[in-house]
Amino acid sequence: MLKDYSLEVQRLFLEMMLEDATSYVRVQNIYNPQNFDRSLRPAAEFIKEHTDTHKTMPDRSQISATTGIKLQPVPDLNEGHYDWFMTEFEAFTRRQELERAILKSADLLEKGEFEPVEKLIKDAVQISLTRDMGTDYFADPAGRINRYFNSGGQVSTGWQQLDRLLYGGFSRGELNIFAGGSGSGKSLVMMNIALNWVQQGLSGVYITLELSEELTSLRTDAMLTNMSTKDIRKDIDTAELKVKLVAKKSGNYQVKSMPAQSNINDIRAYLKEYQIQTSKRVDFVMIDYLDLLMPVSAKVSPNDLFVKDKYVSEELRNLAKELGVLMVTASQLNRSAVEEVEFDHSHISGGISKINTADNVFGIFTSRAMKERGKYQIQCMKSRSSTGVGQKIDLEYNIETMRITDEGGDEGTGYNKPQSSIMDSIKARSQVKPAEGDASTPSWERGRPREDFDLETPKVTADVQSVKLKQLLGQIKSK
Repeated sequence: MLKDYSLEVQRLFLEMMLEDATSYVRVQNIYNPQNFDRSLRPAAEFIKEHTDTHKTMPDRSQISATTGIKLQPVPDLNEGHYDWFMTEFEAFTRRQELERAILKSADLLEKGEFEPVEKLIKDAVQISLTRDMGTDYFADPAGRINRYFNSGGQVSTGWQQLDRLLYGGFSRGELNIFAGGSGSGKSLVMMNIALNWVQQGLSGVYITLELSEELTSLRTDAMLTNMSTKDIRKDIDTAELKVKLVAKKSGNYQVKSMPAQSNINDIRAYLKEYQIQTSKRVDFVMIDYLDLLMPVSAKVSPNDLFVKDKYVSEELRNLAKELGVLMVTASQLNRSAVEEVEFDHSHISGGISKINTADNVFGIFTSRAMKERGKYQIQCMKSRSSTGVGQKIDLEYNIETMRITDEGGDEGTGYNKPQSSIMDSIKARSQVKPAEGDASTPSWERGRPREDFDLETPKVTADVQSVKLKQLLGQIKSK
C-alpha cells in the first residue's frame, strides 16, 4: 500500500539531505523537485540547481535568502536514521512519479495515444535506488567465469562451425541478426536454428510477421521429418507420426503470426499471455523479421528506416535482456548487396543503426545455383563476444527438405577446410575398380556374383592408347 507523505515528512527529507550531503548523493539518481509539495518545491529546485552548478550542497541561509523557506537542522542523526531516509525517500519518489504518470496517462488516453501509457507506468513502478554494486572483479574469478558460462551463457546453435566461431554459441539477453537479400533464406536459417534448439530440449516461440503459421509450420515439418512438402502432402499420416515421435523428447515450440507494423509491446503481451495460459517457459524467441516491426518509444515514419530500426533494435535487445531469452531476428540487405560476394555494414538495409545495437550480425550468401548444389554460406559481419568478424562458414542445404546442417563440424571443414581434405573427398568419390577376371582382383572377390559388388560405384575403364593423352604424358615427363 502506498503511503501518503505529508508536508512535514517532505520537509524532513530536505533537512536530512542538508545535514548529510552523502545522503543526497545517494538518492540523486531519483531526486526530482517536482515530487515535492508546491510550498517546498522552490527549496528542492534550488538544492538541485546549486549542486549541479557548484558541486556542493547549499547552506540553509542561502536557501532561506533565495526562496524564503526555512529548513531547520536535525541533530543527533545516526546510521539507522539514514537507513530510514533511504527507504522512505525511495517509496516517496515512486509514489509521486506513479501518481504523475497516471494523470498524464489519462490525458494520453483521451487523445487516443495508447502506446506510451505502458512505458510511463512501468518506468514509475521500477524507480529504485542503486543498490547493486556490480561485480568485484578480484573477489571470485572462478565463480565469475562460471556464472557467465553456466547462467545464460553460450547455447549451441546446432551448427558446430558457427559455435566455434562464437566461442560456444549464442547467449541469452543478446540480439542476433541474420541479414540477407530477398529470397536468400532468412526465414529458413531462423527455422533451422529454432528446430536445433527445440531438439536440444529448449522451448520457444517463432513469431512470423510475413508468412502464415501454417506455411511456417509446414516448412518445419519438412525439416523435422526429412520429407519434402510434396511427400508430406501425399503421406500426411507418416509425417504426423514422425512429428509426434520427436515431440516426446523435445522442448515446446509455438508458431505465432502477427501483422506487420506490430511493436515490442505486442510481442511482450503475447509472450506473457502464452506463459500464463500454458505455464510453459520460453527459452528463445525468433522474430521474422526486424524490418517489419515498429518502435514503441517514439513515433517514427516507416520511411525513416535509420531511426525506425535504431529504436526497434534497441527495444528488441531490451526485451531479450528483460526476459533472459535467446533472441534471433532477420533483416534485409539493400540493393548494393545484390552483386556482392562479401558483405559489410553498408549493405544492411536502413543503415548502421541496427548493427550498432546488435551483438552478432551475420550475412547470408547464397544463390539459386548454390542452393541446387546444396550450399549455404554464413558470413560474420559483427560479433561482440568473439573474434569471428570477417570469417565465413559453409553449410549443407537439402533443397527438398529445406534442412540446413553443419558441413562437417570439427573434421576440418567449412571456412578452415584444408586442401588435403578437399583432395581426399575427391579421391573418395573417384574409385576405379578392376575389370572382372583381372589378375589384380583380390582372391576373395573372384567368383562372387555381380550383385554382391558395390553397385554404387560404376566400373571405370580408360583407353590409354589415346594419342593426345600420350603427348600430354610425354610433355609432363620432359619437364
